[in-house]
Amino acid sequence: MDGTEVVVASSPVDAGISCWDLQSGAEHLRHRSCASPPHGLVCVADRFLASSQLRDSSSSSSGSIFYWSWSKPQVEVKSFPAEPIKPLAANREGTYIAGGGLSGDIYFWEVASGRLLKKWHAHYRAVACLVFSDDESLLISGAEDGCVRVWSLFMIFDDLRREEAGHLYEHSFSEHTLRVTDIVTGYGGGNAIIVSASEDRTCKVWSLSTGRLLRNVVFPSIIDAIALDPGEHVFYAGSRDGKIYIAALNAIGSSSNSYGMHIIGSLSDHSKAVTCLAFATDGILLVSGSEDGMIRVWDTKTRNIFRIFKHAKGPVSNILVVRRPNDSNPRNSQTSSKKHGSFLSPPLDKYLNSSDENEDAKVFIGHQTTFSKSVDASYRSCHIIIDQIKELQQQGSSAANEMEMERLKIDSQKSVQMVQQWKKMYENLHQFCVNELLDADHAGVSN
Repeated sequence: MDGTEVVVASSPVDAGISCWDLQSGAEHLRHRSCASPPHGLVCVADRFLASSQLRDSSSSSSGSIFYWSWSKPQVEVKSFPAEPIKPLAANREGTYIAGGGLSGDIYFWEVASGRLLKKWHAHYRAVACLVFSDDESLLISGAEDGCVRVWSLFMIFDDLRREEAGHLYEHSFSEHTLRVTDIVTGYGGGNAIIVSASEDRTCKVWSLSTGRLLRNVVFPSIIDAIALDPGEHVFYAGSRDGKIYIAALNAIGSSSNSYGMHIIGSLSDHSKAVTCLAFATDGILLVSGSEDGMIRVWDTKTRNIFRIFKHAKGPVSNILVVRRPNDSNPRNSQTSSKKHGSFLSPPLDKYLNSSDENEDAKVFIGHQTTFSKSVDASYRSCHIIIDQIKELQQQGSSAANEMEMERLKIDSQKSVQMVQQWKKMYENLHQFCVNELLDADHAGVSN
């Protein structure tokens, strides 16, 4: 894969965006003027950075979304949505960006044109986190109302199905009792697992295919960040006590350790709450950000620290591990950059265009003639994406299958135990009846 793997970090205070080379530790260009909330920083198809802004309501930038190219420190594109946006999510191809509003609405933009394609009311309170499924057919949201909802993009863009359905979401998980803090999804599209974290000190593992709760893990402290092991054997949970707990997905849990059921270990070096986690592409290095302003890179095999970075100032609210293009050097790209940069898109629309609502959803992903070839290549037709989604949905998640098998084994054991209990009760009852009859016969003979 082309490009250098970099660690990107941002803060909820105006401390800019820091970038470091993951392997060498060298610091790259620092991007200015960024105050991003948790889950408010994304990299759009490795081409540019986008972040929602968490600022004082009196600031002119409050509630805005900024774009930065890799080659310039200053903000190059500013968007001003209809309301403040906290979490952002971009699909892998960089075709669209989803944003969660304070009102509970979700906004869905086309990146190439900036068009607001859809907006729908998703939650009763502010949206806290958003994530696409690995096949990009589903969007999963978590909110301050404690609810996790799964949205099919086919349903969202199919007016007929939307009118016939009683509700827009595929699943609505309401078992969390407090605000949802993070969501991650496994492999397998509609057959994957998702893991959700909440301020109720639990992480819950769900099956997207059945809509069932597969596992509930209770932690010693509130969990604000989770990262799923690429093999889906464990997940890592960053907590407010400064530890990163390791929880088993497939093994039958044990409560023999000091942490609790299903928790098999921890990584500990942060002096304050762990706020964000991200895996490197090798699936071994885990990057953590904390309120102590430090970014630590862990080797998950040895559980040792591989590298430490220091953010400019303030706590760390977001961590990304992405591929920075090799041609993003400022000297190489300065001459080709125009008003919005050769790899940047126009600002995002504030409102829905009434004519967009009447257009066929098939055209919402299309080629743009105003961008370079490398950008155009990333915008695939809807038909190709649908074919890919159908193919990926045939592949189940190994973790989901193993956990379902584990659940079935436990149910089978319980059934066997119940049968044995009934058999014992039957034998006792039979013996009681025989004794009663014998006693009655003895009493008759004695009379």
